Amino acid sequence: MMINSFNPLIGRAAKDSYVESLIGRSESFVKVIEKLPLLARSNSPVLVMGETGTGKELVARAIHYHSARQGKPFIPVNCGALSDPLFENELFGHAKGAFTDASSDENGLIAEAEGGTLLLDEVDALSPAAQVKLLRFLQDREYRRIGSPKTRVADVRILAATNADLTSLIEAKRFRGDLYYRLNILSLSLPPLRERAGDVAFLAEHFLMKFRRHYLKDPLKFAPEALQGLLSYAWPGNVRELEAVIERAVILADAPHLGLKDLALPVSLPGAAPSRSLREAKTAAIRQFEKSYLYNLLLSHQGNITRAAKSAGKKRQTLQKLLRKYGFERHAFQNDSCSK
Repeated sequence: MMINSFNPLIGRAAKDSYVESLIGRSESFVKVIEKLPLLARSNSPVLVMGETGTGKELVARAIHYHSARQGKPFIPVNCGALSDPLFENELFGHAKGAFTDASSDENGLIAEAEGGTLLLDEVDALSPAAQVKLLRFLQDREYRRIGSPKTRVADVRILAATNADLTSLIEAKRFRGDLYYRLNILSLSLPPLRERAGDVAFLAEHFLMKFRRHYLKDPLKFAPEALQGLLSYAWPGNVRELEAVIERAVILADAPHLGLKDLALPVSLPGAAPSRSLREAKTAAIRQFEKSYLYNLLLSHQGNITRAAKSAGKKRQTLQKLLRKYGFERHAFQNDSCSK
């Protein structure tokens, strides 16, 4: 069953586009999604954490568009693109004559988001000086445009997103602890795709349907070896990478079935330095082996758990536990339905 906890709350078509990819059925993902309605009812800051491509901005938009602020602006800003001279001007705006090129009054992002939500993406990229200015604003919600003596009070909800370990940055004196605690009133940690058992094939089918409609490629389907390749790949770019892989494959498809070659999944470069510890690499290798083995096992026995368990030399209950761990369902392998 596809999980999208917001469907009962969606009242406008515009919301659908913001939560379209917030689907899945793995336990780690569903636990996160179930928190979103509660966060949407709050007015406190939310810190959204997760690797690149896990859907942090989608989550932030979902929180906004299911809150009482949904009729007001949602303004995202990439903090990594703001240098010190730009930060204060971009956030607070300036008055006419504040500097040489200031020929008129200009609102900042806080004023543009008035009544709505401001998302500070890559908040870890803020310089120490910018962190001080942001902290001061969060403490009293007051600000002044550059060159203006007038103090303004903002009615804006602040959401922040990061793919960094902020606690490690605090220890390294690169991020302020007091700012972290201001932003981290409420928090969400999005699981990487490699930890969302069963969602790879689920999301792949979702994106396949989406793009074959968009590019008029019906009735395009996955071949069994393509699904095996999708399940075996580690997805360092997470859902965003999976979506891009499927879109590219659909665009270039010239046959009714997508094979492994059509996916053009990247491979590790020979001699590349390992980016994980030995324990992490070993754990990942075991997971990939188990997923690949179970897929082929179920495929060869057409989803018959009893025969598959006997072939693997495992008890039926043990095999079922492994299948649940990786989100495999036997009906998907019956009568070659995985290629349909």
